[in-house]
Amino acid sequence: MNSLAFSVGTVNPRKFSTPKTRSLIKDFDSTKTSNISFSSQSKNSTSPPATQQNVNPTLLGRREALGFGFCFGLLEALLQPEASAAAANAAPCELTVTPSGLAFCDKVVGTGPEAIKGQLIKAHYVGKLENGKVFDSSYNRGKPLTFRVGVGEVIKGWDQGILGGDGVPPMLPGGKRTLKLPPELAYGIRGAGCKGGSCVIPPDSVLLFDVEFVGKA
Repeated sequence: MNSLAFSVGTVNPRKFSTPKTRSLIKDFDSTKTSNISFSSQSKNSTSPPATQQNVNPTLLGRREALGFGFCFGLLEALLQPEASAAAANAAPCELTVTPSGLAFCDKVVGTGPEAIKGQLIKAHYVGKLENGKVFDSSYNRGKPLTFRVGVGEVIKGWDQGILGGDGVPPMLPGGKRTLKLPPELAYGIRGAGCKGGSCVIPPDSVLLFDVEFVGKA
């Protein structure tokens, strides 16, 4: 299994990779306005010439204003759900610190049966250093991590953070939780991904994980 969430004893630093960042900004084509031309027809008529050729500039201005207002209103309506979703994802999460030093916050409480020790489960995650730098993400790979929970296949903070215990409630399928792990529940004094004097995860690092418990594998 290839993941930074694996325990220090089983992890292969060579397989650590810094995820590629993807832009969340969508490109929009600039709105092209079409020119509407009004042409007067030179036909003989008994009506005054001014009635045939003159266009009320006030009426035309109002039509243009209404047209632009509708376009901008439609664009704002289309963008508003995305802005609301981004604001919800960025909402602050108050961490609860447990006696072991692990801190957690449930963003979404799942439903269904909790995981059992030794059970094969699937989980998505984003791993970050304390300064916010992302060092790994299963979402970028498009595939959740599969492992047996509670038997040491992953770091201690993950087992406790998903199974529960010591003041931490167990995660349920579909749940999303932020975990803040002290070094002793993560990679400790050794760090991880070290090569040539540089480490992806420096020694004694506090780590942050956004974990999504997908369910049984």
